[in-house]
Amino acid sequence: MNPALPPALTAALNGALEGVPRKALVEAARALSAGYRDGQTSKGLNTPTDALAYALARMPATYAACAAAFARLVEVMPGFAPITLLDAGAGTGAASWAACAAWPGIAGVTMLDANPALRALAGQLAEQGLPSTDIAAGDLVSATGTHDLVVASYVLAEMSEAGAATAARGLWQRAGQVLVLVEPGTPQGFARIRAARAALIAAGAHVAAPCTHDKECPMGGDDWCHFSQRLPRSRDHMLLKDASVPFEDERYAYVAVTRDAVARGARILAPPLESKPGLTFKLCDETGLRGAFVATRDKDEYPRVRKRVWGDLF
Repeated sequence: MNPALPPALTAALNGALEGVPRKALVEAARALSAGYRDGQTSKGLNTPTDALAYALARMPATYAACAAAFARLVEVMPGFAPITLLDAGAGTGAASWAACAAWPGIAGVTMLDANPALRALAGQLAEQGLPSTDIAAGDLVSATGTHDLVVASYVLAEMSEAGAATAARGLWQRAGQVLVLVEPGTPQGFARIRAARAALIAAGAHVAAPCTHDKECPMGGDDWCHFSQRLPRSRDHMLLKDASVPFEDERYAYVAVTRDAVARGARILAPPLESKPGLTFKLCDETGLRGAFVATRDKDEYPRVRKRVWGDLF
């Protein structure tokens, strides 16, 4: 899994940037960032410049988080080969690009978004590398038809937990095989994912990732299930973020559900703790949350797990 934007998408973004003053993009990005922190992910997106600033500021991280979630799904469902994709609340289409990279056999993409500026840019970008794409106006509840894969990324932020659960049930009705939800890796983002997960299991779905069971989520207290993906920053990305380092770490929470149960093990929920005696893992499986210690002197088990990282199967 490559967290960097595909070359075709990078070229398309660079083409859209031609002739656009960087100062205008920076000003638009600052306004959008303030809204994003407040959970207002689409407020103030009215002009082509706004949409382009949003794409430069958020598309790399959204793509990287979706690509990471899709890679986990490929791991547990290697035979899944979707042909049709619905990207609900698509924005500029980052999830669609990530899905088509994960499953090159996707032949038809439907993007659904209520914002005209984002739809216009999504269409402009899609022409440079996505398969047959239909971009329509609408929100999550207006999706129609059945699609092999349904994705909704970073679109539940303005909903309550109950609203996220309702939206998830509606999207599940549109999913022929798999539904993937991705949200910011914050306590609030995870709360929406957990509410959606519970509603989907009650509707008959089976969790494929990250959970390795369909039982009630064992997370409690101040803990929350999230993961991290490091991604590179382009020069324009650094300019818009006022950043001094050429990378960033995107924290995200997600759930992928499927029509049929899949075989799984345990999921690593935090960076492994490394010490001279060995490695300590925080795990979640059908027994709940647990720790596992693998000693350095264990010549069979230690080589098997020493390269496992946060988010991997154990």
